[in-house]
Amino acid sequence: MRLALITTLIALGAACTGGEAPAPAPAPAPVVETPAAPPEPPIPAAQLALFTPIKAGTVAPTDKGLVDLGRTLYYDTRLSADRDLSCNSCHLLDKYGVDGTPTSTGHKGQKGGRNAPTVYNAFGHIAQFWDGRAANLVDQAKGPVLNPIEMAMPSDKALVDLLTTIPGYQSAFARAFPAEPEPISYDNVARAIAAFEEHLATPSRFDEYLNGKFSALTEDERKGLDTFISTGCVACHTGAFVGGGMYQKIGLVEPYPTKDKGRSVVTKNKADDFFFKVPSLRNIAETAPYFHDGSVPTLEDAVRLMGKHQLGKQLDDATVGSIVTFLKSLTGTIDQAYISQPVLPVDGPNTPKP
Repeated sequence: MRLALITTLIALGAACTGGEAPAPAPAPAPVVETPAAPPEPPIPAAQLALFTPIKAGTVAPTDKGLVDLGRTLYYDTRLSADRDLSCNSCHLLDKYGVDGTPTSTGHKGQKGGRNAPTVYNAFGHIAQFWDGRAANLVDQAKGPVLNPIEMAMPSDKALVDLLTTIPGYQSAFARAFPAEPEPISYDNVARAIAAFEEHLATPSRFDEYLNGKFSALTEDERKGLDTFISTGCVACHTGAFVGGGMYQKIGLVEPYPTKDKGRSVVTKNKADDFFFKVPSLRNIAETAPYFHDGSVPTLEDAVRLMGKHQLGKQLDDATVGSIVTFLKSLTGTIDQAYISQPVLPVDGPNTPKP
């Protein structure tokens, strides 16, 4: 009797489901574990003793009004006598901070005496200009505006008077320097431009490498770094900026053909003859031509000449190529949003014409 009851119940259940018994639940899918990535090899301690990752400048994010003003001034050609040149004319921010010429063209087509160095990462250098005549970015920003060969404004007063006639600058300076009764001044022009430049940093894959990501550099780039070190380039090019931290004589071992006395023009000390600030090698593959005179067109030529004049070595093609391969890894990322050209304030009714 019990067997008959069970048979009846099964039949009733099948009828309720369309005449078929319910399908069994599917078996759970097997769990496939993704193998963990192998750990990155350690960065050699000797390399970490020579280089550090790049960091941005010191202006706090709360100083946005100051930075915005500096960006605007950087692009404004009204800072020049003929209203045709800005900071960006010789230091093009979308071209890694250079104009690609041996020496830049200034007021009335005049040529400067030295190659215009990049403004990117300059905030971390020992000083500014090839001869170090400006101690910092603020001092540097004051130079080109009044230089008769460059932007050629007749005086700092003439620039302040011009900016004062532009309503947009009146309000912008007031926001940037709220505690000052007369915020538009030549010093404040330089402070604002310097504040903008303090964030012109270009981190690259080399920084990822220094931060522990061994695979950020290719095998050939790592070999190039080893060659760069073993050849002796690190005698001058070290630190976060791979240079920019000292002065050195060009032609230390074998004289370099130049009449430019370099730093001694500033210090009046003959011992400083032919000394120049060691350039940073950050973005060096993008900032040709090379050296203080802009006379060297290619990076390969520059490496070969440095080997000869600074180290007394005749570098073969394989060594030069290996070093250049590493140097290309120093090309960093430009923050396009940060360098975007702002809308410039319009002239006021009394703004003088060129």
